[in-house]
Amino acid sequence: MNTRSVHTRNTDGSSRLDVMNFLNEVAQNYPSAISFASGRPAEQFFDIEAWIGRIPLFVEHFARQHGLPNETARNLIGQYGRTNGIMCDLIARQLALDEGVSCHPRQIVVTTGCQEAMSLCITHLCRHPDDIILTRSPAYIGITGIADMNGIGIVPFASDDSKPLADALEEAIRNARSENKRPRAVYLVPDFDNPTGSVLSHLERQQIIEVCARHGVVILEDNPYGMFRYDGDVVPTMFALDTKGCVVYLGTYSKSICPGLRVGFAVVPEGEMSGGQSGAEMLDALSQAKSFATVNTSQIGQAIAGAILLSEAGSLRKLITPVIHHYRTNRDAMLHSLEDTFSGYEDDVTWNRPDGGFFLTVRLPFEFGRDEAEFCANEHGVLTMPLSFFALGDDGRDRVRLAFSNSDPERIREGIARFGAFVKMRSGRQHQQRSR
Repeated sequence: MNTRSVHTRNTDGSSRLDVMNFLNEVAQNYPSAISFASGRPAEQFFDIEAWIGRIPLFVEHFARQHGLPNETARNLIGQYGRTNGIMCDLIARQLALDEGVSCHPRQIVVTTGCQEAMSLCITHLCRHPDDIILTRSPAYIGITGIADMNGIGIVPFASDDSKPLADALEEAIRNARSENKRPRAVYLVPDFDNPTGSVLSHLERQQIIEVCARHGVVILEDNPYGMFRYDGDVVPTMFALDTKGCVVYLGTYSKSICPGLRVGFAVVPEGEMSGGQSGAEMLDALSQAKSFATVNTSQIGQAIAGAILLSEAGSLRKLITPVIHHYRTNRDAMLHSLEDTFSGYEDDVTWNRPDGGFFLTVRLPFEFGRDEAEFCANEHGVLTMPLSFFALGDDGRDRVRLAFSNSDPERIREGIARFGAFVKMRSGRQHQQRSR
């Protein structure tokens, strides 16, 4: 492997930075199309007015914490505030209860969504022109977008199953260094990855930590979907498994509560970290950068999120139980619809069965890119995401990501039927061309 794939161009010649604009335009141009393109949470579970009504709970908590009258506390929440956040104690408690992540509030910086946490970490770690990050391909476009916008090289590893993931990472690190690049971070979504829906095993997580510790590379563990498991056993987070000071844990309440809060966070290790710096030094650097970028995360958003946590005894498990049931039902409806629609096409069309999360991927007998996505929307009334949009190389050209979160079984069945009509038409056309 070399580092040529760090450039911002997709394999179809377009920029990775154009992807979101394209998807927004397609959605606006075909508003009646059934969308499997966006991994949005289900809106019927948003209880905005009730959540806002709980803010006094957080005001009282904040007032007790700082020995203030409620009125003073309320006014302070409405002001500019502490850069690292005013709900770090509640986040630490929720992570311990729900995700097995043990940390102290002082290890946390609250961010404007997880996207800011990712951006702060990447730009802190990669300050030299030769600094790069590594990630699996295909990868979440949020991380590739941050790299591209900041001129930071991003190198893929293990786009297939030809070797153990940790071996592929080790090879990528060594190859990058042989080309005078400096691997600084590995970005991973270990639980129900976006876009593939895959999960890293317990062993893979441990092996990757060992590789990164050996090479002084920081792991950015992004976990927006970890609480949305429908089948199988929970795998410990990489942060919980880490004894080397390698892992920075990135989280968000966009999926478990709602995106409009714009409340995310980063949790840094205590003590010495992989690569020589201390956790305290990294946290100070993130805080300083954030103070100039966004000053502080909305304290009103934090007050709502904090009040929800207080009213739920610190855990989100009860709150998201009906949401998990809804997502599982949608996933099952999509799987059953794929089985029905592509009966007899098993050799040509395959898909994975995710144990959680918001997405699954379908492999097709032809390439599916930007033109196919627009044709599918225009002629068949269904929006999908080409996996090539997430690719850092030539992988993913024949695969499609389908999101099932913000939908319902009836629309899923109709949408898969429409998608199936397109696939069968296109497959038949190719078959005819090959027969000539």
